[in-house]
Amino acid sequence: MRPVIIAANWKMNTTPADAGELAATIAARTEEPGVVRVICPPFVCLAAVRDALAATNVFVGAQNVHHEAAGAYTGEISVTMLKGLATWVILGHSERRRDAAESDELIGQKLARAISAGLRPILCVGEVLAEREAGRAVEVVATQLRGALAGKDMEALLSGGFVIAYEPVWAIGTGRTASSDDAAAMAEAIRATLSADLHWGEAAEQVPVLYGGSVTKANIGEFLAEHSIDGGLVGGASLKPDEMAGMVASAAITAKARADAEGRA
Repeated sequence: MRPVIIAANWKMNTTPADAGELAATIAARTEEPGVVRVICPPFVCLAAVRDALAATNVFVGAQNVHHEAAGAYTGEISVTMLKGLATWVILGHSERRRDAAESDELIGQKLARAISAGLRPILCVGEVLAEREAGRAVEVVATQLRGALAGKDMEALLSGGFVIAYEPVWAIGTGRTASSDDAAAMAEAIRATLSADLHWGEAAEQVPVLYGGSVTKANIGEFLAEHSIDGGLVGGASLKPDEMAGMVASAAITAKARADAEGRA
């Protein structure tokens, strides 16, 4: 059974002075069985969040990592630097693709580096509005997957806890969301690409797919009701303890229902 995951992407928000308290509050408000919780603060807040979550089962993630292990890369962060600070990492977020011009090939290099270092990756994929309106959403996402994953070790990715987040770019920070039907169809298309194009076969069904794109406690239930969707990558709402509490509570209901169904199977 795939895990149900709620991952918080704090983006460029919080400081070392307030991040720990916020993380601790969220952890205390989201103690629900069966849900994997991850908080991804800015790099400068990783230590504070790690310390605040030390006595909890909430994981800490980074928002990015460099594709090289070390070198003359001013301002960058390597996997070695994250050791002891984070166990998860977000890769290929649309804002990195847009603002840092990250290519699928580069994201694939980061993915390989993260897996080799024992970081659990969340690979982000998604289309912009013009691509969806042109009927090219599935094609765009499939191209991103092939570009990042071609030639990668499937077994290493699966054993490393590989996760994919579908984030329709036009829905991020806009208040708009994809419909649950559209998100579920894309999740199925993602696994079909893994299975057929990348030759993962039935192993593709093991990969959790999250939805990201203006996720809130008010709408997450409709996405979690889709069997092909396994949680959320949450942006702005993840900075609000009430929102996180509501989303994790919904995720716990989904996790229990899936566990019960698995037990009856």
